[in-house]
Amino acid sequence: MKERLIIISDLWGKEKSQWLNHYTQILETKFDLAFYDSCEIGEVDKSNYTQGDLHKQFVSGGIEKAVEKLIELEKSPVHILAFSVGGVIAWKFGLRTNNVKSLKCVSSTRLRKETKRPNGKIKLYFGENDEHRPKSEWIENMKLESKLIEGKGHQVYIEADFAQMVCERIVKQNHNTI
Repeated sequence: MKERLIIISDLWGKEKSQWLNHYTQILETKFDLAFYDSCEIGEVDKSNYTQGDLHKQFVSGGIEKAVEKLIELEKSPVHILAFSVGGVIAWKFGLRTNNVKSLKCVSSTRLRKETKRPNGKIKLYFGENDEHRPKSEWIENMKLESKLIEGKGHQVYIEADFAQMVCERIVKQNHNTI
């Protein structure tokens, strides 16, 4: 039986997530995959589909709504791959439920505001040039494993080479835990 892996989108949701194919093509052969659109589970209104408006809705209640929805939907421990705001949703889900086996957060810069970490194996990925990424002191204090991607910015995750590297690590990690 395949392990369950959920993928949580960035703030754009499924409309701007063609890049997710780089991940799903590799991971669907190894995992029971589920995809969550951050906007849908966060009840974010996409009628004004701008980064500023979406961001504002997430920080003013959308993140919490998304966490509540995930708690409703995912009753058993899971592996999670989450992008940007999806990482914060996954992190808070882990804190509330303790149902995270492993968590890979990519460009989840809002994590820098967190003071507690969920249980489970956690790895963070950030583009070196992402100005909002957490400071190395925060990463050390939280006892987290992280990787900086040289010369890249916030949307490093849309690149096929990066996706390949992350997926290989997820598959390898899962294989080593069985």
